[in-house]
Amino acid sequence: MRRYSQRNMLVTLSEINITPLLDLAFVLLIIFIITTPLVEKSVNIRLPKGGETTRSPNRNDLRTVEITAQGEFRLGGRRMSVQQIEMELVAAFQSNPNTLVAIRADERAPYGYVAAVLDACQRRGITRFALKTFPEPRR
Repeated sequence: MRRYSQRNMLVTLSEINITPLLDLAFVLLIIFIITTPLVEKSVNIRLPKGGETTRSPNRNDLRTVEITAQGEFRLGGRRMSVQQIEMELVAAFQSNPNTLVAIRADERAPYGYVAAVLDACQRRGITRFALKTFPEPRR
């Protein structure tokens, strides 16, 4: 009969199994990839149809004003009045003269809301702005 040593039974595992850690890292990566576009377009706005942009501006220069059909104004995802947006844009323009104001207005919103933002920009000397549209389907 063979004798077994109790020493072999009590050997501790000195290696860390990284497979569960890698699984967790990949799951988190997939979650972030999926949720990032959803976070950027959190306001439900139906853009009018229009052309395509030829080049993308620098993200540090871009300030996006969103206008809903109900007349809510948002800058950077925060709900604000036109006067508050004007002050924020002036501060951004003073710190960065290349500031580009992108206006995303719902196609059902009255044009007066868009005109109010454009007027505020022009009164303060901010001349770089863009009206965002939904690209027309290609034929």
